[in-house]
Amino acid sequence: MNVGFISLGCSKNLIDTEVTIGKFKSHKFNIVNDPKEADIIVVNTCGFIESAKEEAINTILEMAEYKNGRCKYLIAMGCLVQRYYNDLIKSIPEVDLFLKIEDYDKLWDKIEELLNEKSEKVFCIEKFKMKKLPMFAKGEYLERTISTGDNYAYLKIGEGCSNMCTYCAIPYIRGLFVSRPMEEILEEAKMLAKKGIKEIIVIAQDTTKYGIDIYGKQMLPKLLEEISQIDGIKWIRFLYSYPEGITEELIQTVKQNDKICKYFDIPIQHISNDILKKMNRKTSKEHVKNLISHIRKEIPDVILRTSLIVGFPGETKDDFEQLYEFVQETEFDKLGVFKYSKEENTPAAIMKGQIHYKTKEYRLNKIMSLQKDISKKILERNVGRNIEVLVENKSFDGKYLIVRTAKDVPEEDGIVYIKINEENENSINKFIDCKIVDVSDYDLIAESL
Repeated sequence: MNVGFISLGCSKNLIDTEVTIGKFKSHKFNIVNDPKEADIIVVNTCGFIESAKEEAINTILEMAEYKNGRCKYLIAMGCLVQRYYNDLIKSIPEVDLFLKIEDYDKLWDKIEELLNEKSEKVFCIEKFKMKKLPMFAKGEYLERTISTGDNYAYLKIGEGCSNMCTYCAIPYIRGLFVSRPMEEILEEAKMLAKKGIKEIIVIAQDTTKYGIDIYGKQMLPKLLEEISQIDGIKWIRFLYSYPEGITEELIQTVKQNDKICKYFDIPIQHISNDILKKMNRKTSKEHVKNLISHIRKEIPDVILRTSLIVGFPGETKDDFEQLYEFVQETEFDKLGVFKYSKEENTPAAIMKGQIHYKTKEYRLNKIMSLQKDISKKILERNVGRNIEVLVENKSFDGKYLIVRTAKDVPEEDGIVYIKINEENENSINKFIDCKIVDVSDYDLIAESL
């Protein structure tokens, strides 16, 4: 039988999709890209914010149309299913199996029951309560099918989140934070290296929490050091490191290890102490500013990325101006801004002082306009520099190599364009040296050396 997959949402969700693909392949199913050719269609959903929920529902309904043709079974899994299970089984009867995250350890049992038609179309489970959810079994991570190409892969080191930020539904969807045992993670990293993966991107909802539940202390620095010992891995980076969890040990590990990219992704969300308190963030304006100053002192060439939320309930003009001035002064290398999304059953959803959507839009645009100028100014500092890059693809017109530096996360940050010539045209998936000669708003132009 042929199986087609659609994966929505974040990189953590993508790994779940890759594991599920690997599970089908291990049971001799064929994986296809065209839903017209699929006997089974699997949609891995996101349910984090309103726009993601709409996309997930629309995708499920779109895939349901293929049941008028070859498709016999439609399966929906992931965050949307975990969060809205009871509503979905009533409103989308076209789906043959809704698979909740808390059932991932029984994934194949559920699928076999469906295919053998020994069970009902849906599986009723008690309403989700706050708890730690099971992850895929060790062997299933090793069987995952990498969908991100030949150069990089994500490595999930934990599941869920225990930070309990008032705006966030993740703990209610994915449960409380659970670390994977280090030996299992390293075994998976070795598997990725054997497949030719050159860059490992370590992810969790908050990577700085890794190890506390298993080993009684933060173990991210130790894990990064162990991964760096694996032959074949050239670049290592970690994402989603909350400011209160960034220790001196972690900073020094990044500073001293040549394989670890000098890159900190720190989701700050806001800088006003009043808003940070309402968000239930475990940090402060003073701590964030001191942390950034210290990281830059220790690692002068560090790349700092952050994400911010505008329009949080009760955000005053003064709160926003603090945030705007902070962005202006700090000059983050990479920055993303989101409008606050009112999510059901989160504490922030019932807070007083909900902000009008036009105000949110205005504040988002104002910061992004500022960041556009900051980004170009930072990129211009690279002109004239020689830098090592990883060649990943060619442009659609075939005139340029599309390459990436250690300073850029794939699919998130900028890229570098290098004009193709006889010497570099066969350098796909290789590391080469280049010289930066020009910039655009978010990307660089270079020539190979």
